[in-house]
Amino acid sequence: MEIFRVVLLLTLLFVCFLTDITRNKIYNFVVFPAMVLGILINGFFDGFSGIIQSLEGMLLGMAFLIIPYALRGIGAGDVKFLGAIGAIMGPGFTFNAFLFSAIAGGVISLAIMLSDKNLRYKLKAVFLTFLSMLGIIPKGLYLMENLDSPVKKGRFPYGVAITFGTLLAFLLPL
Repeated sequence: MEIFRVVLLLTLLFVCFLTDITRNKIYNFVVFPAMVLGILINGFFDGFSGIIQSLEGMLLGMAFLIIPYALRGIGAGDVKFLGAIGAIMGPGFTFNAFLFSAIAGGVISLAIMLSDKNLRYKLKAVFLTFLSMLGIIPKGLYLMENLDSPVKKGRFPYGVAITFGTLLAFLLPL
């Protein structure tokens, strides 16, 4: 049973990594069959409890990313991707994969930020936002400061972080 789950998981990770890097998309025609196969494999080998474990893992994975999705920090494909991982591996693994993915995402974001030529403006924006949240400076001042900055909104495909985080969870089980 384990070999079927591992092959399905690695295939899902590989395909979603490639499509997210090359097309900036994670496709439904990849994640939905992976979810169904995960539920079927776990149901076949572990019966009804395997189906329940798959559904719990799928819902947990999607629940972890629903707030970042609602805040437009990630795409819907990323939510479904972690849900598919949960359907294949169950809730315990999904929790670890989420934690490692968050760490991987932070490291990738930091690397992107440090390589950015506009780092000074971004740090200034963060600092001014913090000061305005504390009430030290008025929000209008922060807005006026930001009008002339050349900061551009950057993003990276979060499926990459999910892939690396899941591989870390697989290789370094907690």
